[in-house]
Parts: sequence; structure tokens; C-alpha cells
Amino acid sequence: MIDLGTLAGRWRRLPVTVRDLPLALLLALACAPVPVLQDRSTQLGDLPGRPFDALAVVAIALECLPLAVRRRWPGICLALVSLGFAVDQVRAYHTVAGTALAIALLSAGVHLQRRRRVTLVVGSAAYVVLAVALHRQGSTEGVGGFLTFYLALTLAWGAGAWLRQSRAVEVERRRQAAEAARATERARIAGELHDIVTHHVTAMVVQAEAARYLTAAPDRLDSSLAAITDTGRRAIADLRILLDLLNPDHHAEPRVPSVGELPALIEQTRRAGQPVEFTQDGGRAGATGGAEAVAYRVVQEALTNALKHAHGSRTAVHVHHGKREITVEISTAGPGTRPAGPGGNGRGLAGLRDRVTVLGGEFSAQSRDGDGFVVRARIPTGDAS
Repeated sequence: MIDLGTLAGRWRRLPVTVRDLPLALLLALACAPVPVLQDRSTQLGDLPGRPFDALAVVAIALECLPLAVRRRWPGICLALVSLGFAVDQVRAYHTVAGTALAIALLSAGVHLQRRRRVTLVVGSAAYVVLAVALHRQGSTEGVGGFLTFYLALTLAWGAGAWLRQSRAVEVERRRQAAEAARATERARIAGELHDIVTHHVTAMVVQAEAARYLTAAPDRLDSSLAAITDTGRRAIADLRILLDLLNPDHHAEPRVPSVGELPALIEQTRRAGQPVEFTQDGGRAGATGGAEAVAYRVVQEALTNALKHAHGSRTAVHVHHGKREITVEISTAGPGTRPAGPGGNGRGLAGLRDRVTVLGGEFSAQSRDGDGFVVRARIPTGDAS
């Protein structure tokens, strides 16, 4: 069986001139001296018709064959077709090939790139010359008839110009959509990079700072250095996954964290010297969209801030799985007893608020009365779209 889809694909891959040639040949063949077709010929000037001769063949060729290049060289096509049309009407052959003028005008309106106004002026002037020549030959068309035909030609050009404008608008819309998609993807990757680097590096800095006070306790120092090594390996693994997404040849699905990985995150934070109490209740829903990934990032960013600003203070993490939402609350008792990690610029919390808001949830991060701070998030579950 013939695959029509394959044939259509092969046809679209052919040069545009080859694809436009059949129309030109079909219109030329339609100019054969058949009475039925002669009744449907284009007549301007209402001059008495004359039989075909050698010049009629030239006129038909000028009108029809240039249609093969109507998209590649629209200006040349329009000029040749107009010349053939003028010969056709002045000699009163009145062939069906006159239809080619409307096709050439439509194509020029769509595809002509430069000197469009010049083309309009020159074409209008040429039409006036043709009308005068037909009038001097005894045409009974009258001014009204010539104006009507001119308006019809203008309509063909206008239709092409409208198509051109519509295509330009569509191209611009697609460009803006692609740019918006790229910006969104860059923002997403920047957010992921911030979360990964900030958390792991903060944990490593805090662990390294704490190791300075453990020189007299070799066992604890070895454990602290092992924790730093483990954190560095995790950071490298996460960064490698993220950098793979930037590879244009990468087609695998991106890895997203979930609340199922929270115990490992809590344990890593504890090894950095932060006392963390973790509770999780409720039943995890089967389909949560992007809610679990956002919940994980909320806990990760809150623990990172606890390491930075309240290292050594008691931190409580509570995750509740409801039927339609995940509720997360992270509270820190107060300032730490040892130096904190590197300071932040608030970008992480702002990014979390955006992520939660996109899913239709609520996010808050504020200081508590007295010492400490609390981060809360309510994240609806369901299809992320």
C-alpha cells in the first residue's frame, strides 16, 4: 500500500520550484483552444477576439511558466506574468492564462520581501498604460470597467499581504513562546542549582567549621570529615544530574526529588551538627504532580537557613500528607551556639514562594516571638499542569 504520509513528506522536501511547476503546466495546458475553456477566459477591454498564432503561444508561456518561480522569485514572476497578460489583452487572445495574473499578485503579496511599494507603484502605472492602449484600440470597457478590474487585482495583492502579515504574527508568537519557555527553563535550572549548591555547600562549610574544634577528639574529627566527604559526593552527583539537563543530546527524564528522600536529607543535616526532629504522618497520594518535589525543596531550603543562621539550635520538621495537599512546617528554636554558615540573599525563599504559588498553594516564612523562625507551606497535590 502507498503511504500517503510518506509521499507528502517527500513532496514537501522537494525544491519549491519543482512543487510550483505543476500549477504552471496545468494552467498552460488549459489554454488549449477548447470552446468550453474559451468561455471562461479573462477579457479586459472587450475587444473582438482573434485566433491563436505564434505570438499567442509566447503570451501563454509568459503568463503560465513563471508561476513555477512565484515563491522563489515573486518579483520576476509578477513582471513576466504581467507582460504576458498585457500581450494577451492587447492582441485580444483572451486565454485562460489571464488567471495567472491574480495568482502572481497573490504570491507576490505573500512572498515579496523588498521594494513592495515600488512594485505597487510600477504595477499601477503599467495598468494605466495598458488601459490607455486598450482604449485607443476601441475598447468599450469604460473607466468603470477598468477601475473594477483594477480593484479585483488590488484585492488579490491585499489577500497576499494579509496572509504575509498573519504568518509574521504567528512566527513572532512562536518566537515569544519559545523565548518564554527558555526563560522559564533557565529560571527552573537556576532554582535547582541554587537549592543544590546552597544546601550542600552550607552543610560542608558548617561541618568544616565544626571540625576545627574537634582536633582533640580524633574519632569525632574523623566522623566530621567523613560527613564532609559524603556531602561533597552528594553535591557532585546532584550537579552532574543538573548539568546533564543542559546537554542538548540529553533526552532522559530529569530526576526530581520527593518526600520519600527526606529521611536522607534529615540525616545529612544532623551530621552537619543540626539537631533535627522529623515527623511525617498521613498517607501519600498516588499522583501528586510536582507537589512532592516542591515539599522536598521547602524542607531543604529551611534546613539550609537553619544551618546558616541557627546552627546547633533545635529544628523540628513536620510533613503531613492530606487527601488533596501536603502541609510542611519547619521551625527552629533560636540562634545557634557556634558560627553559622555563609549568609544568603533571600533568593531561596523567594524561589520557594514562587514554586508553591504556581501550584496554587500558600507559603510563609517569618520569625517567631522571641527567638527562632518558622517556615510553612501548603502545597496542593494533583496534576502539575
